[in-house]
Amino acid sequence: MSGVCQKCGMPQSLCVCSEIAKESTKIKVRTVRRRFGKIVTTVNGIEKDANIQELGKEMKRQFACGGTIKDDEIELQGNHLKKVKDFLIKKGFKEELIDA
Repeated sequence: MSGVCQKCGMPQSLCVCSEIAKESTKIKVRTVRRRFGKIVTTVNGIEKDANIQELGKEMKRQFACGGTIKDDEIELQGNHLKKVKDFLIKKGFKEELIDA
């Protein structure tokens, strides 16, 4: 038998923590100019319950760019401000909680 989730109290197979994280997370999407004039899009505020590693990998694959995930922040090479917002809305995050 699987254990019980500490946050939502449901069995691990029925855990809804990722859905709760998607509904209550305030996300900030910004572009930053780095060395040599390169532009990087950063995504802050995604909780670990929303599986930040998988979201970052999927964004890099869909936008055909490089990037990294470190310190609970996703960094994508290039200016992907509008694409990231649309991607997060399709993934179930609330539009009014995404600050782009």
